[in-house]
Amino acid sequence: MGIQDREQARPLAGKTALITGAGTGIGRETALLLAEEGATVVLVGRRRHVLDEVAAAVTGSGGTAFPRPTHIENAEEVRALVAWTRDTAGPVDILVNNAGGAGRVVDVRRTGEDEWNAVMGVNLTAVYLLTQAVLPDMLERGGGSIVTISSLAAIRPTLLGGAPYGAAKAGVRNFMAYLRNSYRDEGIRATCILPGAVDTPAHDTRAVPPGPEQRAAMVRPEDVARAVLLCASLPERTLIEELVIAPTAQRHP
Repeated sequence: MGIQDREQARPLAGKTALITGAGTGIGRETALLLAEEGATVVLVGRRRHVLDEVAAAVTGSGGTAFPRPTHIENAEEVRALVAWTRDTAGPVDILVNNAGGAGRVVDVRRTGEDEWNAVMGVNLTAVYLLTQAVLPDMLERGGGSIVTISSLAAIRPTLLGGAPYGAAKAGVRNFMAYLRNSYRDEGIRATCILPGAVDTPAHDTRAVPPGPEQRAAMVRPEDVARAVLLCASLPERTLIEELVIAPTAQRHP
Protein backbone atom coordinates (compact mmCIF):
# COMPACT_ATOMS: atom_id res chain seq x y z
CA MET A 1 0.00 0.00 0.00
CA GLY A 2 1.45 3.36 -1.03
CA ILE A 3 1.54 6.55 1.04
CA GLN A 4 -1.49 8.00 -0.77
CA ASP A 5 -3.47 4.78 -0.24
CA ARG A 6 -2.62 4.76 3.48
CA GLU A 7 -3.69 8.38 3.79
CA GLN A 8 -7.03 7.65 2.12
CA ALA A 9 -7.52 4.64 4.40
CA ARG A 10 -7.48 6.83 7.50
CA PRO A 11 -11.14 7.67 8.27
CA LEU A 12 -10.54 11.27 9.37
CA ALA A 13 -8.09 12.33 6.65
CA GLY A 14 -8.79 15.92 5.60
CA LYS A 15 -10.94 16.65 8.66
CA THR A 16 -10.35 19.37 11.24
CA ALA A 17 -11.12 18.48 14.84
CA LEU A 18 -11.32 21.07 17.63
CA ILE A 19 -10.87 19.48 21.06
CA THR A 20 -11.34 21.31 24.35
CA GLY A 21 -9.58 20.27 27.52
CA ALA A 22 -6.94 18.83 25.19
CA GLY A 23 -3.97 19.12 27.55
CA THR A 24 -4.63 16.12 29.79
CA GLY A 25 -6.82 13.08 30.32
CA ILE A 26 -9.60 12.35 27.86
CA GLY A 27 -8.83 15.40 25.73
CA ARG A 28 -5.17 14.49 25.30
CA GLU A 29 -5.92 10.89 24.38
CA THR A 30 -8.66 12.00 21.98
CA ALA A 31 -6.31 14.42 20.24
CA LEU A 32 -3.65 11.74 19.81
CA LEU A 33 -6.14 9.21 18.47
CA LEU A 34 -7.97 11.52 16.07
CA ALA A 35 -4.65 12.78 14.71
CA GLU A 36 -3.49 9.19 14.23
CA GLU A 37 -6.59 8.61 12.13
CA GLY A 38 -5.83 11.59 9.90
CA ALA A 39 -7.50 14.61 11.49
CA THR A 40 -5.78 17.95 11.91
CA VAL A 41 -6.33 18.67 15.60
CA VAL A 42 -6.76 22.05 17.25
CA LEU A 43 -5.83 21.74 20.91
CA VAL A 44 -7.75 24.03 23.26
CA GLY A 45 -7.10 24.60 26.94
CA ARG A 46 -5.88 27.21 29.39
CA ARG A 47 -2.22 26.20 29.84
CA ARG A 48 -0.04 26.81 26.81
CA HIS A 49 2.87 24.64 27.91
CA VAL A 50 0.62 21.61 28.39
CA LEU A 51 -0.97 22.08 24.96
CA ASP A 52 2.49 22.43 23.44
CA GLU A 53 3.46 19.07 24.93
CA VAL A 54 0.45 17.37 23.34
CA ALA A 55 1.13 19.10 20.02
CA ALA A 56 4.71 17.83 20.12
CA ALA A 57 3.45 14.28 20.74
CA VAL A 58 1.05 14.56 17.79
CA THR A 59 3.64 15.94 15.38
CA GLY A 60 6.21 13.44 16.61
CA SER A 61 3.87 10.69 15.46
CA GLY A 62 3.42 12.28 12.04
CA GLY A 63 0.21 14.21 12.73
CA THR A 64 -0.71 17.88 12.56
CA ALA A 65 -1.68 19.87 15.65
CA PHE A 66 -2.25 23.52 16.48
CA PRO A 67 -2.39 24.59 20.16
CA ARG A 68 -4.60 27.54 21.08
CA PRO A 69 -5.01 28.65 24.71
CA THR A 70 -8.58 29.88 25.21
CA HIS A 71 -11.05 30.60 28.00
CA ILE A 72 -13.95 28.77 26.42
CA GLU A 73 -16.57 30.27 28.74
CA ASN A 74 -15.79 33.68 27.20
CA ALA A 75 -17.85 34.41 24.08
CA GLU A 76 -15.31 36.75 22.46
CA GLU A 77 -12.46 34.29 22.93
CA VAL A 78 -14.55 31.46 21.50
CA ARG A 79 -15.44 33.45 18.39
CA ALA A 80 -11.78 34.36 17.95
CA LEU A 81 -10.79 30.70 18.39
CA VAL A 82 -13.17 29.46 15.71
CA ALA A 83 -12.15 32.21 13.27
CA TRP A 84 -8.46 31.43 13.91
CA THR A 85 -9.12 27.73 13.39
CA ARG A 86 -10.85 28.40 10.09
CA ASP A 87 -7.88 30.43 8.86
CA THR A 88 -5.20 28.10 10.24
CA ALA A 89 -6.55 24.57 9.93
CA GLY A 90 -9.82 24.91 8.04
CA PRO A 91 -13.46 24.96 9.14
CA VAL A 92 -14.28 22.69 12.06
CA ASP A 93 -15.61 19.29 10.97
CA ILE A 94 -15.53 17.70 14.44
CA LEU A 95 -16.09 19.55 17.71
CA VAL A 96 -15.22 17.60 20.85
CA ASN A 97 -16.57 19.34 23.95
CA ASN A 98 -14.43 17.68 26.57
CA ALA A 99 -13.35 20.43 28.97
CA GLY A 100 -15.04 20.28 32.33
CA GLY A 101 -14.60 20.20 36.04
CA ALA A 102 -16.42 19.93 39.34
CA GLY A 103 -16.41 22.39 42.18
CA ARG A 104 -14.65 21.86 45.48
CA VAL A 105 -17.79 22.20 47.62
CA VAL A 106 -20.13 19.23 47.23
CA ASP A 107 -22.85 20.32 49.66
CA VAL A 108 -25.22 22.72 47.88
CA ARG A 109 -25.90 24.48 51.18
CA ARG A 110 -22.32 25.76 51.09
CA THR A 111 -21.91 26.22 47.35
CA GLY A 112 -21.30 29.88 46.62
CA GLU A 113 -22.67 31.67 43.58
CA ASP A 114 -19.19 32.18 42.13
CA GLU A 115 -18.44 28.47 42.26
CA TRP A 116 -21.83 27.58 40.80
CA ASN A 117 -21.30 29.97 37.90
CA ALA A 118 -17.73 28.78 37.31
CA VAL A 119 -18.79 25.13 37.08
CA MET A 120 -21.70 26.01 34.80
CA GLY A 121 -19.41 28.14 32.67
CA VAL A 122 -16.89 25.48 31.72
CA ASN A 123 -19.30 22.52 31.61
CA LEU A 124 -22.39 24.04 30.01
CA THR A 125 -22.03 27.63 28.78
CA ALA A 126 -18.81 26.80 26.92
CA VAL A 127 -20.56 23.99 25.03
CA TYR A 128 -23.29 26.39 23.92
CA LEU A 129 -20.76 29.04 22.84
CA LEU A 130 -18.56 26.64 20.90
CA THR A 131 -21.52 24.95 19.22
CA GLN A 132 -23.01 28.28 18.24
CA ALA A 133 -19.66 29.34 16.77
CA VAL A 134 -19.03 26.23 14.64
CA LEU A 135 -22.59 25.56 13.45
CA PRO A 136 -22.70 28.08 10.59
CA ASP A 137 -19.70 26.54 8.83
CA MET A 138 -20.97 23.01 9.44
CA LEU A 139 -24.40 23.82 8.03
CA GLU A 140 -22.91 25.60 5.04
CA ARG A 141 -20.68 22.59 4.30
CA GLY A 142 -23.51 20.11 4.71
CA GLY A 143 -22.70 18.49 8.02
CA GLY A 144 -20.41 17.97 10.97
CA SER A 145 -19.99 16.05 14.21
CA ILE A 146 -20.39 17.52 17.70
CA VAL A 147 -19.38 15.11 20.45
CA THR A 148 -19.86 16.24 24.04
CA ILE A 149 -18.45 14.48 27.07
CA SER A 150 -21.13 14.62 29.75
CA SER A 151 -21.11 12.29 32.76
CA LEU A 152 -23.18 9.62 34.43
CA ALA A 153 -23.70 12.33 37.03
CA ALA A 154 -26.22 13.76 34.55
CA ILE A 155 -28.58 10.87 35.28
CA ARG A 156 -27.21 9.57 38.60
CA PRO A 157 -26.23 12.67 40.56
CA THR A 158 -24.27 12.05 43.73
CA LEU A 159 -22.71 14.05 46.52
CA LEU A 160 -19.29 13.16 45.13
CA GLY A 161 -19.72 15.29 42.01
CA GLY A 162 -21.64 18.11 43.64
CA ALA A 163 -24.83 19.91 42.66
CA PRO A 164 -23.56 22.31 39.96
CA TYR A 165 -21.55 19.60 38.18
CA GLY A 166 -24.47 17.18 37.89
CA ALA A 167 -26.82 19.96 36.82
CA ALA A 168 -24.39 21.19 34.15
CA LYS A 169 -23.80 17.69 32.79
CA ALA A 170 -27.55 17.12 32.61
CA GLY A 171 -27.81 20.43 30.78
CA VAL A 172 -25.34 19.47 28.05
CA ARG A 173 -27.07 16.13 27.63
CA ASN A 174 -30.31 18.00 27.01
CA PHE A 175 -28.54 20.44 24.69
CA MET A 176 -27.16 17.62 22.53
CA ALA A 177 -30.69 16.22 22.22
CA TYR A 178 -31.88 19.65 21.14
CA LEU A 179 -29.18 19.78 18.45
CA ARG A 180 -30.12 16.35 17.14
CA ASN A 181 -33.79 17.23 16.96
CA SER A 182 -33.05 20.54 15.25
CA TYR A 183 -30.24 19.79 12.79
CA ARG A 184 -29.86 16.08 12.10
CA ASP A 185 -31.66 16.39 8.77
CA GLU A 186 -29.05 18.99 7.79
CA GLY A 187 -26.19 16.61 8.46
CA ILE A 188 -25.30 17.57 12.03
CA ARG A 189 -24.48 14.58 14.24
CA ALA A 190 -24.76 15.52 17.92
CA THR A 191 -23.59 12.84 20.33
CA CYS A 192 -23.50 12.80 24.12
CA ILE A 193 -21.04 10.46 25.83
CA LEU A 194 -21.72 9.77 29.50
CA PRO A 195 -18.71 8.20 31.20
CA GLY A 196 -18.69 6.79 34.68
CA ALA A 197 -15.58 7.12 36.81
CA VAL A 198 -12.57 7.90 34.61
CA ASP A 199 -9.00 7.86 35.92
CA THR A 200 -7.99 11.45 35.16
CA PRO A 201 -6.01 14.13 37.05
CA ALA A 202 -9.33 15.68 38.11
CA HIS A 203 -9.50 13.14 40.94
CA ASP A 204 -6.28 14.51 42.42
CA THR A 205 -8.01 17.65 43.67
CA ARG A 206 -10.83 15.89 45.50
CA ALA A 207 -11.01 16.06 49.27
CA VAL A 208 -10.32 12.31 49.42
CA PRO A 209 -8.54 11.21 46.20
CA PRO A 210 -9.18 7.60 45.15
CA GLY A 211 -6.51 5.05 45.98
CA PRO A 212 -4.55 2.92 43.50
CA GLU A 213 -7.02 0.02 43.59
CA GLN A 214 -9.96 2.32 42.93
CA ARG A 215 -8.14 4.01 40.06
CA ALA A 216 -7.20 0.65 38.53
CA ALA A 217 -10.90 -0.26 38.26
CA MET A 218 -11.88 3.02 36.56
CA VAL A 219 -12.40 3.67 32.87
CA ARG A 220 -9.19 4.93 31.26
CA PRO A 221 -9.07 8.19 29.23
CA GLU A 222 -8.04 6.25 26.12
CA ASP A 223 -11.22 4.16 26.43
CA VAL A 224 -13.36 7.29 26.13
CA ALA A 225 -11.15 8.55 23.30
CA ARG A 226 -11.90 5.38 21.33
CA ALA A 227 -15.60 6.07 21.80
CA VAL A 228 -15.15 9.62 20.48
CA LEU A 229 -13.35 8.25 17.44
CA LEU A 230 -16.18 5.81 16.79
CA CYS A 231 -18.78 8.57 16.94
CA ALA A 232 -16.78 10.86 14.64
CA SER A 233 -15.63 8.30 12.09
CA LEU A 234 -18.76 6.32 11.30
CA PRO A 235 -20.25 6.96 7.85
CA GLU A 236 -22.21 10.20 7.71
CA ARG A 237 -25.43 8.20 7.36
CA THR A 238 -24.99 6.85 10.90
CA LEU A 239 -25.36 8.71 14.19
CA ILE A 240 -24.66 7.53 17.72
CA GLU A 241 -27.10 9.60 19.75
CA GLU A 242 -25.90 8.71 23.22
CA LEU A 243 -23.28 6.40 24.66
CA VAL A 244 -22.79 5.33 28.28
CA ILE A 245 -19.32 4.11 29.30
CA ALA A 246 -18.86 2.75 32.80
CA PRO A 247 -16.39 0.60 34.71
CA THR A 248 -17.16 -3.11 34.44
CA ALA A 249 -16.73 -3.64 38.18
CA GLN A 250 -19.20 -1.95 40.48
CA ARG A 251 -17.90 -0.01 43.43
CA HIS A 252 -19.18 -1.18 46.80
CA PRO A 253 -19.14 0.76 50.06
